[in-house]
Amino acid sequence: MSHYYRLVVSCPDRVGIVSRVSGFIAGHGGSITEASQHSDLETGRFFMRYEILADSINMPPEALREAFAPIAEEFDMTWALTDTRQRPRVVLMVSRESHCLVDLLYRWTAGELDCDIAAVISNHETMRGLAEWHGIPYHHVPVDPADKQPAFDEVARLVEELRADCVVLARYMQILPPALCERYAGRVINIHHSFLPSFAGAKPYHQAYERGVKLIGATCHYVTEELDAGPIIEQDIHRVSHCHTPDDLVRFGRDVEKAVLARGLRWHLQDRVLIHGNKTVVFA
Repeated sequence: MSHYYRLVVSCPDRVGIVSRVSGFIAGHGGSITEASQHSDLETGRFFMRYEILADSINMPPEALREAFAPIAEEFDMTWALTDTRQRPRVVLMVSRESHCLVDLLYRWTAGELDCDIAAVISNHETMRGLAEWHGIPYHHVPVDPADKQPAFDEVARLVEELRADCVVLARYMQILPPALCERYAGRVINIHHSFLPSFAGAKPYHQAYERGVKLIGATCHYVTEELDAGPIIEQDIHRVSHCHTPDDLVRFGRDVEKAVLARGLRWHLQDRVLIHGNKTVVFA
């Protein structure tokens, strides 16, 4: 199976960036198999993602990074070069609702998610059998409503010990403390059962029912210190009518949540999501 280098770049926009980067890759014999670029005209920022056939470049990723560094400095780039042979390590967090976890584990076993699932962390024992059936370590970290900090300290310890590259809140119904959000900025993905920014917080489907909306949705976003307000990766909707009950909305919503979270996580794992302030550029 072929493997690739992925080059992801964000920098001030100016003439010659594509030419300089493409010329660098061509100069090392590299074959670009996928190329995406975007210029934000309002902020003057340029974004780029290249996939390069690794076997076409006769050097390891460390040497390629070292060779590219002068160009990155010249153009004031924020950049990363990843090797697809290094599979990201993902930690899944869940509470009592299983639908997102079940879906992610199925997609993972089917080969749809190119990562290693290092563990499942939960504040309940409910999902232990499911995780262990898939051969995944399960860590039960109960949360005391009167004092949540010890639990989050343990979560932080586990995430560090597990060497997680990404943490996915697959319906983990606890609010992460600001310190944890800051420490893993851009690496914690949440699924919110609402089409944000509408109906943030608890029971959004019931809020939507009371409002009489005709569309419900779900939002996959990065977690920040501000609740349900981080950069949005992906969203989708489902049409409803006056005939549907709150239970119907919850049922429809679960299907949307699963699909939106899976797409958002897959794009993140493929380095297709570039954070730009409180927005994202997604080369999907």
